[in-house]
Amino acid sequence: MERLRHVIKKEFIQIRRDPMTIRLMMVAPIIQLIMFGYAATNDVRNVAIAVYDGDRSADSRLLIEEIAHSHYFRLVPAGDDPRDLEGLLLAGRAKIGVHIPRGFHRHIARGEPAQVGILVDGTDASTAGVATGYLSGILRARALRFRLRQARSDGTFTSQMPGLTAEPRVWFNEELKSVNYMVPGVFGMILLVLTVNLGSLAIVRERETGTLEQLMVTPLKSVELLVGKMIPFGLLALLDSCFIFLVAIGWFKVPFRGSIILLLGMAAVFLVNNLGLGLLISAVSRTQQEAQLVAFLLIMPSVLLSGFMFPIQNMPKVIQYLTYAIPFRYFLEIVRGLFLKGVGGFVLWPQMLALTLMGALLLGAGIAAFRKRL
Repeated sequence: MERLRHVIKKEFIQIRRDPMTIRLMMVAPIIQLIMFGYAATNDVRNVAIAVYDGDRSADSRLLIEEIAHSHYFRLVPAGDDPRDLEGLLLAGRAKIGVHIPRGFHRHIARGEPAQVGILVDGTDASTAGVATGYLSGILRARALRFRLRQARSDGTFTSQMPGLTAEPRVWFNEELKSVNYMVPGVFGMILLVLTVNLGSLAIVRERETGTLEQLMVTPLKSVELLVGKMIPFGLLALLDSCFIFLVAIGWFKVPFRGSIILLLGMAAVFLVNNLGLGLLISAVSRTQQEAQLVAFLLIMPSVLLSGFMFPIQNMPKVIQYLTYAIPFRYFLEIVRGLFLKGVGGFVLWPQMLALTLMGALLLGAGIAAFRKRL
């Protein structure tokens, strides 16, 4: 135990003498969380839309005003020719073009279908699909108001007219804010990237600087050396977890409905997974460049296949089975469950068990791969 204490002390001294490492661990995660919290969003807002009004009637102006007052769209000048809409889409100045044809008001007054042309820039399929859905909803709502107005003017509207009403109720993320969904995922992603990268340099850095030989002639055992090097990084990463948590709930106002103790406990288990993977990379790498390259090649699939960006259920079956070998998948389910649903261990125990077993496996593999020799 005394030898382990000296290794931990030595690592803290080494970290203190490396200001870049301190800035990397304490400042970079907060900056990354703020940047990703605003950038990593599926919300579609302020989509540039151009509306050509060929009817220039009161009804067409009502439709344009309804589109303009929606926070989903931002009106841009459409020109005096409907063919200008295509040019705006080609130039990228508009994502959607709406053509209100001449006779729009006349068709509505007669109770006939009034068609509106819509051009959509499909280069960004996700934005195009969501924005088109929003626009379709606005058009349906305005069409219903036109029909009700016409029914009242004809005297056919009564309070006994049959109708269908729906009141959607959204659970867990009532306002459908993507920031509430993305920030907890960013919480785990930052810990993943930070600790795997730092862990991957733990041994190989000693080898490159020539201090590994000095450690080899000491009475230290392999386990003591590895655990001693891992504990300082783990403690600093846990401190980072607290900072990231405070920014998530204080800055981004993400609701947290679960247990803080359980969150920190599972964050510690997740860090064991990451540091174990990092130590495994460091033990088999000969240079820091090689270690960082291997870490990058493992981190990217972990993020892409964890469900952070793309739903796992939408992936091919073979890829879905592959995701079971990714610790980030389980931690992502845990952290989102704690933040948004407020569930506890009685619901999350399968993910907690899988994360714990994988942490023990990765840490054991890292220790087994390390040999206290050149």
